[in-house]
Amino acid sequence: MKISLDWLSQYIDIDAPVEEIADKLTQSGLEVEGLETFETLPGGLRGLVIGEVTSCEKHPDADRLSKTTVNVGEEEDLPIVCGAPNVAKGQKVVVATVGAMLYPGEGEPFKIKKGKIRGEVSLGMICAEDEISLGNSHDGIMVLDTDLPNGTPAAEYFGVKEDKVIEIGLTPNRADAASHYGVARELKALYGAELKLPEVGNISPENTSGNIPVIVENVEAAPRYCGLTIDGLTVKDSPKWLQDHLKAIGLQPINNVVDATNYILHGLGQPLHAFDTDKIGGRKIKVKTLPEGTPFTTLDEVERKLKAEDLMICDGNDTPMCIAGVFGGLESGVTETTKSIFLESAYFSPDYVRKSSLVHGLKTDASFRFERGTDPDMPPVALKIAAKLIQEVAGGEITSEITDLYGKKIEPFEVEVSYKNIHRLAGAEIPEEEINSILKSLEIEIKAENEGKLLLSVPPYRVDVQREADIVEDIIRIYGYDNIGTQEFMGAEFLAPVAKNDHGKRKASLGHLLASQGFHEIITNSLTKPEYTEGIDGFKAEENVDILNKLSEDLGIMRRTLLFQGLEVIAHNINRKQPNLKLFEFGKSYKKTEEGYQEQEHLALFVSGNKFDESWLAKSEGVAFSDLATPALAVLEKLGIKGYNSVKTSNPLFTEGLDLVLNEKVIASLGLVKKSLTKKAGVKASVFFADFNTDILFNKKQKPLVYKEISKFPEVRRDLSLVLSSKVNFQEIQELAKKTERKLLQSINVFDTFEGEQLGEGKKSYSVSFFLQDPNKTLDDKVIDKTMNRLMDAFEKELGAEIKGR
Repeated sequence: MKISLDWLSQYIDIDAPVEEIADKLTQSGLEVEGLETFETLPGGLRGLVIGEVTSCEKHPDADRLSKTTVNVGEEEDLPIVCGAPNVAKGQKVVVATVGAMLYPGEGEPFKIKKGKIRGEVSLGMICAEDEISLGNSHDGIMVLDTDLPNGTPAAEYFGVKEDKVIEIGLTPNRADAASHYGVARELKALYGAELKLPEVGNISPENTSGNIPVIVENVEAAPRYCGLTIDGLTVKDSPKWLQDHLKAIGLQPINNVVDATNYILHGLGQPLHAFDTDKIGGRKIKVKTLPEGTPFTTLDEVERKLKAEDLMICDGNDTPMCIAGVFGGLESGVTETTKSIFLESAYFSPDYVRKSSLVHGLKTDASFRFERGTDPDMPPVALKIAAKLIQEVAGGEITSEITDLYGKKIEPFEVEVSYKNIHRLAGAEIPEEEINSILKSLEIEIKAENEGKLLLSVPPYRVDVQREADIVEDIIRIYGYDNIGTQEFMGAEFLAPVAKNDHGKRKASLGHLLASQGFHEIITNSLTKPEYTEGIDGFKAEENVDILNKLSEDLGIMRRTLLFQGLEVIAHNINRKQPNLKLFEFGKSYKKTEEGYQEQEHLALFVSGNKFDESWLAKSEGVAFSDLATPALAVLEKLGIKGYNSVKTSNPLFTEGLDLVLNEKVIASLGLVKKSLTKKAGVKASVFFADFNTDILFNKKQKPLVYKEISKFPEVRRDLSLVLSSKVNFQEIQELAKKTERKLLQSINVFDTFEGEQLGEGKKSYSVSFFLQDPNKTLDDKVIDKTMNRLMDAFEKELGAEIKGR
């Protein structure tokens, strides 16, 4: 939900920075998710000034261009080459100076730069209205009728305004704050300021010729229903101030009548609906339910079958016109030809609206509020304010008395609390005078006080406050959580020290990551047979940790690696017809050294079998190295590990693979396990294995995550075919590319490789895609070509590449 600070000022005066207001709202439970700046014109016309054309002559080398000089209030006039046919000496014009950003009505923003046009220096631009989003015409430059001095900011002439917008992540229980007035009520309690509501008094109709009778047949679903008729109005565009308010909170203006109802909805939190009176059959309105399956076409031109529980606004002929509180009908809404409206303002049952909204899959601004509970006292107030507003922006006259059908009045909630329980639940002795003051600021009335107990009357719009605990929560959030100190018995000497580097949390985080990629966690025995590591380089028998009281020879030593226990699990599953496996384990390896016994933490990944189970949809395909490398690199990314190098593995467990090295230490090894080793565990299938040294990884300080906005501008892909020495690996290509282009290059991908006699001995071809993106603008061909040429030059110079097609 977005709140405009300028709009908010209509209901409350707060002299505080927007950042402070946002912080206070967040502390009170209305979490602010973002702050934005809204400008009535894109860019706020910064860098644009009023100027006067002091000379104008034809360009010597271009028939359609003019050489001008323009006085913009500086010591020297600016030379500007202009292509407009109507430019002339003596005109007052809008000038974009060098460095200004222009935001045209169509197309991408662009920056004004110093340049030469057909050999003539140009230090700015004389603007047409479409070039600065002030209109659609490009027939010529804007000529102003003004006496403002040259150099006056254009924003001052055009009345450009800036507004601060607060985005609130509204929780479902705070329906009372789902409007500017609701947020103003919250700020009233936080700042002690006074609320302002437009004074409308009593509305007297000019005549009663437009009276439309209303019959509420289902009082349970519509406890309160108000309305009036306005005749003789003109549907057209809304005035600029109204459009600007709606645009500030992300709404698109439609017409003056609809915009007025949206303005009241977001301003006061009261949904309204306007019916074209000429389309109300029988000149009567009925609020009722209709038989199951009744067809009804909504504004989105979708025909829906009504449920028997849907509350409908019908005309005198029982023809449905609107799903009450949810969505209007196609046939009864306001159009450009509408001259008379019946304006509805009601309180509908949250249960009925919620069910209809859910059944029909319709989520609207109105249903959002009704289904959470609106203020039953607001409909007549909002109706009067809306009627005055519509008369202001659309003309017309009120031609009916206000209909206000209110059956059983919805009374305030009564809640009993005690000061003792307030102090107990708050964990602090809040002064009684302050408690009473906070309750008053929240419009909660103290009806009675006796022996430390309070009988409170909570206004019905606070549907979330109906228990003693709710009252205490309200008091605390206004009092301020930061004002509640830590009790003595919560001293630090009683608190366990908090680990700075929580390995358990990191394991859990990686476990969730791997599980999301289809891996299953295994937990295996740390005791194993010595035969597994016999004959493997680097695994000396004297370094084994022998078990003195071993149960069997198969459990004779502590494991030196997690590989063989994982292979045993793979063999167990394959023997039970489960060959497609992705497994991981956190565990330790053990070793005896001259200094004593050594334990090392590991994370092991295993991949074997096919990529997916056999299916008629696709042919089954065996796993490859990439099926292990992808999750392995995701592990490092999750831990925030960067700057490592990959080299050909020296690990004796692998036929082929990679070692990942960071600061001259191997942090992970991954590759295809030797067949001779898988055979020891009874596994015939190929097994890919990754071994992470988590002692190093987990002890490396993890930098906090930094989030940045996803670019609004498109990504560009360019492909190159590089013929290189077979000794050059992809990492070298990647590192050189990132070194050459740091700003625009977002990612690199190899989508094909080839080696063959056609390339020559010792040669290899890489087909590589490069993805370029600028976070601030759309890339043009000139920038893209320049970037790719720079990359190709680097590949040729540094790697000796032959580039096909160059």
